[in-house]
Amino acid sequence: MHYPEFFDAVPRIRLRDPLAEFLGAFEGGVIEYAYLDAVRLAGHSCPTVASAYWLTRQALRALYGDALPERGGVRVAFCEPATAGVTGVIANVVSLLTGVTTDTGFKGLAGRFDRRNLLAFDAHQPLDLRFTRVDTGAAVDAVAHLRQVPADPQMAPLMQACIKGEASADEARHFGQLWQDRVRRVLLEHGDDPQIFVIRPAA
Repeated sequence: MHYPEFFDAVPRIRLRDPLAEFLGAFEGGVIEYAYLDAVRLAGHSCPTVASAYWLTRQALRALYGDALPERGGVRVAFCEPATAGVTGVIANVVSLLTGVTTDTGFKGLAGRFDRRNLLAFDAHQPLDLRFTRVDTGAAVDAVAHLRQVPADPQMAPLMQACIKGEASADEARHFGQLWQDRVRRVLLEHGDDPQIFVIRPAA
C-alpha cells in the first residue's frame, strides 16, 4: 500500500479506552490512532478529513493536558445538522477517534461503557464543534479556518480537467500531488497556528 509520506509524519492520537481494557482488546486500554486511520475510514485524504483529525487531537489535548484522554469519555456537539455540508464526514472521523455516537453505538454493560447519545447536531454554540468531558464538564469549542491555507493556483483548472475527463495521466497525477500537498501544509505547517485551528474554552 503506497500513500504520501507525510501521512506518517502527522502526530498520532493516543487514548485510553476503558471498554477495550475491560474486554482485553488492548493492554491497559491504550489505543493509538494515526492520520492514516482517518484516511482509511473516509476513503480519501482531504483538508476536511485532516481538520477533523487535528481538531480532535487539539481539543483532547486542551481537555486532558498531559493525561491520556479517555475514549468514550467525551461528548461532541456540532452546530450544523448531520447532513449539512461536510458535517457528516467530520463526525465520522471524530466518532472513530473518540467513540462518540448518536443512538447507534455500544449500549454498555451494567450501565458502564455506553457510547450512545454522546454525539449531537444542531447545537446552539458559537463554533462548529464543542468537546465536553463527561466526568468534569470541562468543554472547549473548536473550528478550523481552512480557507486561510490556499490551494496552489494550478489546482482548480486541473481539477476541472480531471472531472471532465480531459486531463492527461500526468495532469491527473499532478492534481493529486497538489491536493495532498495542501493537506500536508494544513497539518504540518499550520497545525499549531491558532488562526487556522481555533480551540478555546467554552463559555
